[in-house]
Amino acid sequence: MADIEKVSMNLSVVDLGQIDLLVDQGFYSSRTDFFRAAIRTRLAGHDEAIKQAVVRTSSVIGVISFDREHLERIQRNNEQVRVVVVGLLILSNDISPELAQATIKSLKVYGSLRASAAVKEALAERIN
Repeated sequence: MADIEKVSMNLSVVDLGQIDLLVDQGFYSSRTDFFRAAIRTRLAGHDEAIKQAVVRTSSVIGVISFDREHLERIQRNNEQVRVVVVGLLILSNDISPELAQATIKSLKVYGSLRASAAVKEALAERIN
């Protein structure tokens, strides 16, 4: 896995005990292994809905990265982009807040956005 985000959650002691029992019985190697398997199973059950939503919103699934050079090309063409990502969006550190504002019309990230604090602040009103 290229990029992993940490997620925390609250569970009842009974649910957690059942998970620990399954781990102890060898069904899973760890609690983390159980959670990953459970999440993948649930996501697979919604695979078609996810695909349709991605098509409807012109989203990108996975990791997308923009650097200064890419955004400067967009700016030279007097264009702005609407970015919808399911996964990870990386706006490289060489992007100035002004360039980001000039080229990114809107942002919607289902997952994680990695950008400098200054760029995030400059785009705050455009992040849905």
